[in-house]
Amino acid sequence: MRDREIKNGQRREKGKRDGIYEEGAWRAGGESPDPYAEDVRVPKWSDEEEEDGAGPGGGIVVQAGILAIATIVVRIIGLLYRAPLTAIIGDEGNGYYGAAYNIYMIILILSSNSLPAAISRQMSAKIAVKEYRNAQRAFHCAVLYSLIVGTAGSMLLYFGAPLLVPSNAVPVLRVFAPTVFLFGILGAVRGYFQANQSMVQTSVSQILEQIANAAVSIGAATLLIRTAALHAGKTEIAVRGAMGSALGTGSGVATALLFMAIAYLRHRGKYFRRIGRDTKAVEPYKAIMKSTILVITPFILSSFILNLTTTLNQMIYLKMMIDGRGLSEPAVTTVFGLFSNKAVVITNIPISVATAVSAAIIPNISTSHASGDIAETRRRSVNASRMALVISIPCAVGLAVLARPVTMLMFPQWDTLDMASMLLALQAVTVIFLSVGTITNAVLQAIGKMNMPIVSAGVSLIIQTVVLAFLLRFTDWGVYALVLVSVLYAAIIFALNELFLRRYLDLKIDSAQVYGKPLLSAAVMGVAAFGVYTGIFRLVSRFRGEYFSNFAAVLPAILVAVPVYFFLLIKLKGFTEEDILGLPKGAGLVRLLRKLRWL
Repeated sequence: MRDREIKNGQRREKGKRDGIYEEGAWRAGGESPDPYAEDVRVPKWSDEEEEDGAGPGGGIVVQAGILAIATIVVRIIGLLYRAPLTAIIGDEGNGYYGAAYNIYMIILILSSNSLPAAISRQMSAKIAVKEYRNAQRAFHCAVLYSLIVGTAGSMLLYFGAPLLVPSNAVPVLRVFAPTVFLFGILGAVRGYFQANQSMVQTSVSQILEQIANAAVSIGAATLLIRTAALHAGKTEIAVRGAMGSALGTGSGVATALLFMAIAYLRHRGKYFRRIGRDTKAVEPYKAIMKSTILVITPFILSSFILNLTTTLNQMIYLKMMIDGRGLSEPAVTTVFGLFSNKAVVITNIPISVATAVSAAIIPNISTSHASGDIAETRRRSVNASRMALVISIPCAVGLAVLARPVTMLMFPQWDTLDMASMLLALQAVTVIFLSVGTITNAVLQAIGKMNMPIVSAGVSLIIQTVVLAFLLRFTDWGVYALVLVSVLYAAIIFALNELFLRRYLDLKIDSAQVYGKPLLSAAVMGVAAFGVYTGIFRLVSRFRGEYFSNFAAVLPAILVAVPVYFFLLIKLKGFTEEDILGLPKGAGLVRLLRKLRWL
C-alpha cells in the first residue's frame, strides 16, 4: 500500500507539470482531480452543462484523441484499398487520377476545405458567451457560403477542365466536379459539431467516407473498365478506371454528408432548446456573413499556400516534360503517378500517424503560453517535437530500408516496381521533416504567431519551384527532380519553423537527446529489420513465389523492428519513464517494461 501511495504521488507531481492536474481544481471534461489514482469519483454534470458542451467527453485532449484515432483508422483503410485499386486501373490510370485529384484539391481548398475549422472557430466564440442564436445564424451563413462557392468551384472544374489538366485527365476532373459542392455543405455541418465540442460525429463521418470511397472506387473502376468497347485502347481503359476512382471520392463525401445530416437532425432539438434560453441581442445576418467571410479567408489563404506545392510541381513537371521535351503524355503521366500515388501516398501514412498522436499535446501549449508560463511552454513545445521525432524517425528509416518490400506489398506492379521503390526510398526522409514541421506549425499558431507557418511555407515554395524548373530544364533527372525538391521543401519548412521557435520562445534543443538517440536507435533497427527480411525471404522463396515470400518476410521484419527500436531508445534514455507515463495506459506500460527489465 505504501508503494502504491508513493507511485501515485510521483504521477500526481508529473500531472502538475503537464498541466493535467491542479490542487483543488476540476478540469472541464469530467476527469477526476487525480487521474492517476486507482479509485476516483467523477463529478456529476447538470443537463444544462452537458447541453452546452461542457459535459463528460468535452475535454480538449479527449476530443483531439478521438480525431487522432479516426485519422489513423482512415489512413489504414486508405492503405488497404490502394493496392487493389492500382492493380485495376494501372499506373497510367493512376497518373490520370493523380493529375485530376491535385487540381480538385486546389479548388477544394479555395472553396470549402477550410470551412470546418473556420466555422468552428466563429461559432465557438459565440457559444462561449452563450450567444446561441447568433452561433446558429453563423452556421446558416456558413451553409449559404458553402452553397455559393461550392457551385462556383464545381462549375470551374467541369467547364475549365481542358485548361487545367492534360486532355486524357479531363473526364476524370469532371467526375470530381460535383464533389466540391457536396464537400462545402459537409464542412459546414462538421464545423457545427466541432464548435459544440463534439468530435465523434466528424470522426465517424470520416471513417464512413473512407469506407464508401474504397468500395465505390474499386467497384466503379472495375465496372467502367469492363464496359469499355472491345476496340478500346490501353489509354481509354486507364481513363475509365481513373474516372471510377474519382467517382469513389464523390460517393464517400456524399455518404459522410448523409450521416452528418442525420446526426444534425437527431441533435438539433437539444441545441434548439438551448437557443430558446438565449436572451442575448441578435446580430443581423448581413453582419454575421461579413464576419464569416473575414474568418474563413485567412484559413483559405493558409491552406492554399501550404497545399499549393503538389499541384504546382505537377503542372511544371507535366508541362516541361510533355511540351518542353516532347515526351508522350501517357509515359510522363505514368511516371508522375508512381511518385504522387505510390511514393507520396506511402510516406503520408506515418506522417499522419505522427501528427495525430502528437495533436493532443498542442492545446496545452496554448494554455501555458496564455498563462504567461514561458518555461512550461518551452518544455511542452520540445516534448511535442520529440514525440513526432520518436515516431517519424523509425518510420523514415524503415521505409528507406524496406522500400522495395513495402512497395511490392502495396503496389505489386512488376514493370514499375524498381522505380517506385527507389522513389519511396529517396522520399522517406520527408517523413521526418514534414512530421515535425506540422507540429511546429501548430506550436507557432498556439503561441499567437499565426503568420509564421505561412511565411515558412511561402519561402519554401519559392525556392523549391526555382530549383525544380532549373533541374527539369538543364538535367535529365526527370521524376527524381520532384523527389529532390520535395525533400528540399520539407527541410526548409522544418529549419525555418525551428528558427522561428528559437526567436519567439528562446527555444534551446538538446540535439543529442532529441535527434541523436532516436536516429541511432532507428539505424540499428533498420539493420535488424533488413537482416530479418532478407533471411526469411531467401528461405521462403525456395518454396513459394516472390510476392508470397515478400509478404511472409515483411511482417516479421516489422514485428522485430518495433521492439528493437524502443528497447534501444529506452536504454539510451531517449524515451524515459516520465514520457511513458504520459501515454494512454502509461502506468501499465511502465509495470510491463519493469517486468521485462527494460526500465
